[in-house]
Amino acid sequence: MIDKISGSARRRALTLAAAALIVAFDQLTKYLATAFLAPVGSAPFIPYVMELRYVLNNGVAFSMLAGKRWMLVALTGAALCALCVYLMCRRPRTRMDWLEYVSWVMVLGGGAGNLIDRVRTGYVVDFFATTFVDFAVFNVADCFITVGIALLILSLLCSFRQQETAEQKPETAGETAEADHGGED
Repeated sequence: MIDKISGSARRRALTLAAAALIVAFDQLTKYLATAFLAPVGSAPFIPYVMELRYVLNNGVAFSMLAGKRWMLVALTGAALCALCVYLMCRRPRTRMDWLEYVSWVMVLGGGAGNLIDRVRTGYVVDFFATTFVDFAVFNVADCFITVGIALLILSLLCSFRQQETAEQKPETAGETAEADHGGED
């Protein structure tokens, strides 16, 4: 019993530490963007692919819900609280469970990083701008959220495939036994 409790406590502490590291990395990059990029506006980063461009975004993705600061704070805060409770109660057992778990931790860290900005200043600092395609300017937190959601989709697809394979195995075993007996009773 003690091993299970300490294992759960360790997993919870690692979960919060991982999310905190994501938040710290996000906040550091936003601080650096504000300190060094804001005075110049933009700077080359990867030629023909991406530039660093200082943008203040008071909405969400693609500036949707711009100007709805407290609504965004409330919705994001509630979603992150629910996600945190889920992660604290969830005990991953398989590799796919762990992939799902890690993806949610990435979403939690990224979401918390952007939430801190919204509460503190009313806007989120974005600074990655693609130059090869017209796309929204984004930040490190957005990257963690996006990769986390992509991994979540991957884990769900793999999980569905595993379920499908497991459901087909009994049918295949029955067909094999029937074939061995020639289908006769």
